[in-house]
Amino acid sequence: MSEKVILALDQGTTSSRAILFDRRGENRGLAQKDFRQLFPQPGWVEHDPREIWESQIGVARELVAKAAAEGLEVAGLGITNQRETTLVWERASGAPIYNAIVWQDRRTAGDCDALRAAGHVDTIRQKTGLVVDAYFAATKLKWILDHVPDARARAERGELCFGTVDTWLVWNLTGGARFITDASNASRTMLFNIHTLDWDEDLLALFEIPRAMLAEVRESSEVYGTTAANIFPSPVPIAGIAGDQHAALFGQLCLSPGMVKNTYGTGCFLMMNTGAQPVLSENKLLTTIAWTLGGEVSYALEGSVFIGGAAIQWLRDGLGIIDRAEEVNALAASVADSGGVVFVPALTGLAAPHWDAYARGTILGITRGTTAGHIARATLEGIALQVCDIVKAMEADAGARCAELRVDGGASASDLLMQIQCDLLGFKTKRPKTLETTALGAAYLAGLALGLWSGVAEIQTQWSVERDFVPQMLREQADTISRTWQKAVARSRDWVGE
Repeated sequence: MSEKVILALDQGTTSSRAILFDRRGENRGLAQKDFRQLFPQPGWVEHDPREIWESQIGVARELVAKAAAEGLEVAGLGITNQRETTLVWERASGAPIYNAIVWQDRRTAGDCDALRAAGHVDTIRQKTGLVVDAYFAATKLKWILDHVPDARARAERGELCFGTVDTWLVWNLTGGARFITDASNASRTMLFNIHTLDWDEDLLALFEIPRAMLAEVRESSEVYGTTAANIFPSPVPIAGIAGDQHAALFGQLCLSPGMVKNTYGTGCFLMMNTGAQPVLSENKLLTTIAWTLGGEVSYALEGSVFIGGAAIQWLRDGLGIIDRAEEVNALAASVADSGGVVFVPALTGLAAPHWDAYARGTILGITRGTTAGHIARATLEGIALQVCDIVKAMEADAGARCAELRVDGGASASDLLMQIQCDLLGFKTKRPKTLETTALGAAYLAGLALGLWSGVAEIQTQWSVERDFVPQMLREQADTISRTWQKAVARSRDWVGE
């Protein structure tokens, strides 16, 4: 018998990736393809839906061919995806009616101001666990219906489909035979009631969204169907779906209440498993569905940072002080500290716990002695300090101190960034041997549905530490850095407000 593997599709903000995982949770092959980022106006961020699909199916086919060449059997596939990014397409043809509006897009910030002014904050928070912000899909979807000619009338006639990226991928993988999402992605739309586990009629009315546009909500781990005949040489079961941060929490095997992970990607995303009961935050964090599995719901608290690794990309593409992203480490290590420079990387506003769409990136403390090294180090500190703000809020909501942080994502490979993070937090930071935890989580969810693993007890034995980071900085020094950071954040707030 050939060895079975799971194909994980990891559709991210800047690239589409595919990874093969075997029963040991080990990476047996990876393919990746970048796609265009579109910025039609300041604060607007879009993707071409066709490029999302073409890049994702391209790397998927590459790995299916690789598996066949190596005598591996692709037993099924799981999907994890950039969340909140909003797509609308024709039900009959599958053709998009507008570009995908990306989670980073701020065009509906004014609409969110109006919702807050009209007193809808508490209702939305109680039903969805979310704060009112342009981050989420509801205002993006409403914008498309309001601005694309004839879109609203067509939606009301049932001619249009709305989906997050997972829904778009499954639709295309199945040739339009499956119009579904999972509860983790649905919980990020600001249209889904996390208590009743259904689309909320009051919210649909508030945002003027026809229910006919919405996908069927399924569990995060179940067999949804198989790929269409023209996708791969033979049909492959689709058996797992989770938003990227939910999948990373699962892939990090943070399966017990109180366990915390942070993913360092384009943004940073901190999640704490809170178990079977949703915890409504008093500190501007999000309450979200982590996953649904075996008829049971797991919830999480989440804090998001809009600009994490993207700050390093800005040093490369905007300032031009590095040629490759990884060069930031040596540049930042060329100085002992930031020399008093503080960089608040609010390049697209501030997310949790501030939720200020009008904040902007701010560099303070520059003197004639400031060098590129100081700015590079301040950038790494700015990423880490945003995470610290969320950890403090999370500890307040949970009523307990965090004991450790499990980390993943591309930027977690930086020893310097992880040491800075650990020093500023004051507790252990654990980096696993497998950094591809987002894709691994999708593979685990699919493999569990297909019986590749007997249950969560079997996969829990597969997590292992590559490196433990322990605090080396004096707390007095860390506290001083934190206080200076708070002053800088205050100066970045409401920069482009009226």
